[in-house]
Amino acid sequence: MTITQLHYVLAIAEHKNFTKAAEKCFVTQPTLSTQIQKLEEELDILIFDRSKKPIELTAIGRKIVHQARNIVNESDRIQDIVDQQKGFIGGEFRLGIIPTVMPTLLPMFLKAFIKKYPKVKLKIEELTTEEIMQRIHEGHLDAGIAATPLENENIKERVLYYEPFVGYIPNEHRLADKKKLEVADLEIDDMLLLEDGHCFRDGVINLCKAFKDHNDDNFQLESGSIETLIKLSNEGLGMTLLPYLHTMDLNDNLKSNLRYFNEPSPAREVSLIYHKSELKMQIIDSMHNVISGIIRGAIAFSNVQIISPLLK
Repeated sequence: MTITQLHYVLAIAEHKNFTKAAEKCFVTQPTLSTQIQKLEEELDILIFDRSKKPIELTAIGRKIVHQARNIVNESDRIQDIVDQQKGFIGGEFRLGIIPTVMPTLLPMFLKAFIKKYPKVKLKIEELTTEEIMQRIHEGHLDAGIAATPLENENIKERVLYYEPFVGYIPNEHRLADKKKLEVADLEIDDMLLLEDGHCFRDGVINLCKAFKDHNDDNFQLESGSIETLIKLSNEGLGMTLLPYLHTMDLNDNLKSNLRYFNEPSPAREVSLIYHKSELKMQIIDSMHNVISGIIRGAIAFSNVQIISPLLK
């Protein structure tokens, strides 16, 4: 049994196809098939049920894949140990970022990080929280940036910043004359929300639920982007809540519709998350330091309140 064979097993388990797995592993399909067959003969079991389309893991195969993932991660740790000993910060680093954080945070830190750590090859994807957690678990991501807490025993969280919520209220709205908002002012029935699947949407709902009962059937206007929520609000279709960093680039006309909360301001916790096995910690530490240093100056709020663990 070799580490290479275990890499092949994981690739087939992911793609459920020998040809695609071979392409990912940069070997020919016959080479990969031969190695899998040798491993199955050595163990005297079948890892894959080849009669199924797509290919499926056998019952014992699922257990082997779980253990193979642990073994491959531990083998990768050896290179991490060497890199840390040498003080080397470089190599490929795969990062997932949730959609309500990506467009504001990435432009703020990416250039600074690349300049400071030019040997790190970043591969960044925009993904939902669930997708990030799944890919970290499967070893397809090294870390993610998401709203926390997640309360997952396999995921470690390091807080980057607390981002306050800001009300976006058009002129004709019932709250337009208020200079400062209270959470109790919010009515879910006139709140524009992101589509289901966005954790920020869940945060807004939980913020309103903390103070009022509501009927989920009243939610009718939803959008896939915060920019669209602003446009819908400008059409008089309701108010919305924005993460603070999304308000920084608004023009002066749109900023006139912003209303801040009385302190402590409701906020979401945004963290760098990674697997408990703590691979590539030298890069994770460096990224945490760069991002938290930049954001500390951008968010001038010192008194925020996380209303609910689900406020994401």
